[in-house]
Amino acid sequence: MNYLKLSFFVLTVVLAGGAVFSAPRNPEPAVQSANDAALAAVRKSDQLSRSKDGTLLRLEPAEHLRRANIYMSNRAFAEAREHWQALVTFYPQNSRVPEALLGIGRSHFQARQYGEAYSVYERLARSYPSTKEGREGLNFSATALLRLGDPAAAAAKYIEYIERYPDGERSETAHLNVVDSLREAGRTEEAIDWVARTRRRFAGTGTETNALFALLRLFVSEGSWKRAVSTADELSRKGFQKTVSTTPVEVAYLRAYSLDHSGDRSGAVKAYLLISDSVGSFYGWMATQRLLEVTKSPEEQAQARERVVRVGAQVAVQEDSYPAPYRQSILRAARVRKLDPRFILALIRQESVFRPLAKSPAGARGLLQLTIDAAQKYASHAGLNALRENELYSPETSILVGSEYLAHLSKLFPNMPEAVAASYNGGEDNVARWVKRAGQRDPGVFTSEIGFDETKAYVQKVMANYRAYCLLYTAELIRK
Repeated sequence: MNYLKLSFFVLTVVLAGGAVFSAPRNPEPAVQSANDAALAAVRKSDQLSRSKDGTLLRLEPAEHLRRANIYMSNRAFAEAREHWQALVTFYPQNSRVPEALLGIGRSHFQARQYGEAYSVYERLARSYPSTKEGREGLNFSATALLRLGDPAAAAAKYIEYIERYPDGERSETAHLNVVDSLREAGRTEEAIDWVARTRRRFAGTGTETNALFALLRLFVSEGSWKRAVSTADELSRKGFQKTVSTTPVEVAYLRAYSLDHSGDRSGAVKAYLLISDSVGSFYGWMATQRLLEVTKSPEEQAQARERVVRVGAQVAVQEDSYPAPYRQSILRAARVRKLDPRFILALIRQESVFRPLAKSPAGARGLLQLTIDAAQKYASHAGLNALRENELYSPETSILVGSEYLAHLSKLFPNMPEAVAASYNGGEDNVARWVKRAGQRDPGVFTSEIGFDETKAYVQKVMANYRAYCLLYTAELIRK
């Protein structure tokens, strides 16, 4: 799911549109129609629920919340806020006012209005400290400060949360966020101290493992190679349960990379070779790329080349899983914006599996799963004005607007396709922080710094798609 256009999950495979592909029946038209119908219905109801000057009339609290939630799920932020604010104004003593304030804060945050979000979150934390929404307000006020570029203040807010609510719902993640916020503030020794505190507080849990992973990333970023190798060795002996935000293969890659940069070329080659490569293995691919660069002996070079040949054969067997429909639309959009059309295909495959009528629970629509707020931001640059939600189901429109967005991201992160993919899913403001935090100009190191589990998995899947498309197609989308 995307910070701007949310959600890559859930979609069934449908190949649509291309010259040699026909589209099977859409198995879920009723779901998509029902969601869009709910948005249309609530907008129509709002037309009848206004005074002569356009102000919303008083409705029952539950109805204000119902309408706000429908708007929010479609990222119609201003309309959602109008109903939440109406509840706060008309029913200031109602028990659901904190819920409405949290909704207002979230709507500002998701629209990237971080200053406004911070103000609402602060009000919520100050006025309703004994409620879950008040606790959430304090936690998210720290997150808003991070987005505002003040990691030191964010760290202080996370620490305040820990001290006020030691057993709060966000206590474990707050500890980890203190570590990363202090890193971003350049306060490395304090970050290391908080790793130790977190490990003591949550000994034997996934949070302790995550704290150790944060320490590994810190050492890699700082170029403390021996400490990184030692930490990776300790981490590899930990359990990797579902709550852990890394994997054995990611840790193995960071260990190999650290050996590589410590000057232990022989040890690095052995470590890279232990990371198996396959069609869907991002870190296997990264290891193969490093082997192609660092191997020297004929035997080592042969081992590296054999990995490349083996993956190429795997992709060839699965070529039907990597179609190239909408070829002309993609090529036109890519040429004008100097994009690789195979990267666009890689994104579409992950976002919608080439299904033009796809819609996510978060309101993302079409081939490239754009949300209306993101689409409207870039539509005018693509020559489209007054774009509406239903137009995002048009393949041509989705490809055009999505490519405009990708061109913007590619300028922000030149020659960093992993960062572009991460931005498409998790927001470019987050990615800018992760790139800076990584410290190393390496795709695998950057990917390890991605702060959202969903976005990290998304990047690895998109890049695996991209690798396959590059093996199968030329830059003109002609089958090799």
